[in-house]
Amino acid sequence: MYRHLERRLAQHVRDFLRRSYDLDLPRIVIEQPPKVELGEYALPLAFELAKKLRKPPRKIAEEIVAGIGPIEGFEKLELAGTGYINARVKRADLAAALAADEKPPTQVPRGKVLVEHSSINPNKAAHIGHLRNAILGDTFVRLLQFAGREVDVQNYIDNTGVQVADVIVGFLHLEKKSRTEIEELARGPRFDYYCWDLYARVSQWYEQDKQNLQARTETLHAIEAGGNETASVADLISTAVLRRHLETMDRLDIEYDFLPRESEILHLHFWDAAFIKLKEGGVLSLETEGKNKGCWVMKRAGATVAVGVELSEGDQKVIVRSNGTVGYVGKDIAYHMWKFGLLGRDFGYRKFYRYPNGHDCWVSTSDGEPDHPHFGDVSEIYNVIDARQAEAQNTVIEALRGLGHNEAADHYTHFSYEMVALTPRCAADLGYDLSEEDKTRAWIEVSGRKGFGVKADDLIDTLIASAKKEVDARHGQLSDAERLSIARQIAVGALRYFMLKFTKSSVIAFDFKEALSFEGETGPYAQYAVVRATNIFRKGGFDPEGRDAASCVSTAEFGRYLSGETGNEIWELWLAASKTSYLIDQCIATTEPAYLAKHAFQLAQLFNTFYHRHPILTEADEGRKKFLLATVALVRRELIRALAVMGITVPPVM
Repeated sequence: MYRHLERRLAQHVRDFLRRSYDLDLPRIVIEQPPKVELGEYALPLAFELAKKLRKPPRKIAEEIVAGIGPIEGFEKLELAGTGYINARVKRADLAAALAADEKPPTQVPRGKVLVEHSSINPNKAAHIGHLRNAILGDTFVRLLQFAGREVDVQNYIDNTGVQVADVIVGFLHLEKKSRTEIEELARGPRFDYYCWDLYARVSQWYEQDKQNLQARTETLHAIEAGGNETASVADLISTAVLRRHLETMDRLDIEYDFLPRESEILHLHFWDAAFIKLKEGGVLSLETEGKNKGCWVMKRAGATVAVGVELSEGDQKVIVRSNGTVGYVGKDIAYHMWKFGLLGRDFGYRKFYRYPNGHDCWVSTSDGEPDHPHFGDVSEIYNVIDARQAEAQNTVIEALRGLGHNEAADHYTHFSYEMVALTPRCAADLGYDLSEEDKTRAWIEVSGRKGFGVKADDLIDTLIASAKKEVDARHGQLSDAERLSIARQIAVGALRYFMLKFTKSSVIAFDFKEALSFEGETGPYAQYAVVRATNIFRKGGFDPEGRDAASCVSTAEFGRYLSGETGNEIWELWLAASKTSYLIDQCIATTEPAYLAKHAFQLAQLFNTFYHRHPILTEADEGRKKFLLATVALVRRELIRALAVMGITVPPVM
């Protein structure tokens, strides 16, 4: 409702400017006054118009206030200061609409959205950095779905790359294991942990003698060629590790629809089709001299080269190496052409993983099942990939533009984020030996190649165990299964909130104690506010799910209880609760879920202040008691809604 009223106000102002000044302002800036008693919206546009109209800002503001006329849902517009305009809504009407959960009609953009996230190399266990990617991606999917968009969730699997090759080298060259022995290991629990340690050992083996890197090169060629024993072992290992990754993410309620694998992009000749188009379109050129001799190259993203001037080596991005192997970016170009329905080819599909709720996740294959969902051919793409991949992402966009697909390039968004590190305290808690210098650092970077880091499952296990200690101490009367379920909800809420509360451009230093705290800006703090609200209804003998707050308080009563100083304080809570949809729109527009995390925290804060200041169940005035309960119902509903979009559920007790 907040967003709806804001748009209505902006449209009336825009119409007035056209009518009165023959001005067309496509964007009307609307802010919020510093205090709720001043109004719900503030317009600084008089300052923007002063130069154009050659009038003082206050004079312009006076003309707007006097001439704009009535606006549905608004009580009035008022002058403020030297030219601000404050807009006051009809509190009672807005409160009644909020209590009834009225949803104004909205226009949902046409077309399907594809969100690609996680994209973990299937060579070892997922780690804490992968969790940030997956939680950001899954939350963005939920944001889009809340806004009414149809979304495909994809997890790109690089099963033919260097990282997979290194683990194959470990099994075949270091450990000399047969396929049968590897199969036996792969059937065991946490095979991905075994690969984690082996991957670090292979890195050390390369460092011991650079000649050992030849084994990697030979393995890479065999995997890309396919149809040989090495490729078969690679498929066995990457498939087993991939299944473990899905199980890990399932613990956080993260699901995927489709797993496109790089092997099919090669073996179904996606790259061959893309290569022809890129050459014919003049996007790629063959270098005949210099260090890139024999390579197919394109202009590096961001390079400025005059028409007719050959690319310098510094302006070149190698797409196909001189030995004929295709680089990661080349395969990514082909994949994104398929995403937009521009390639003229498709994958085969087969079911790979079924979630507890019955949802099937499909994987690419050369010859799949005949009946499958339609993937690809989307109108928008969001790729959740860390900031270090910015150049590669921009290269794909440049390739699309070079082929003339500007609309596709315009709807391709790199959802960029920074890395996750550990606080020294967290690293020590996990058993790592720290130097004195390490102990003084703000954060410690992790490294998969060195085997230093936090496996995702270990982190989740530790959080659940820590939460369960608290739950056991507080709710010993519950069964162990109930306490474990509650601990899991708290742990998952803590982890997801921690990963979401920082803006994408922030490096996160993870800390167990901070994440699990019931105080401050944490998931458990927001969850506890909902539990507190639910307890109010439980103690009063009401059903929090079945209670219809709109039927308990009339519009006139809302007007009475939301006036005056006390009314202003409670109205601030109502106004904050009205902004969930507004904040979700903002999160989508800016690809920044942190705004929703901040909203949930601030709403929980305001509710806790309200809870301590206003006795609810002991309120003697029955009418006011119903109003206070309606307030609790609204905040509870909106907090549950906001947390659900962040993938956080609320336990029955905490």
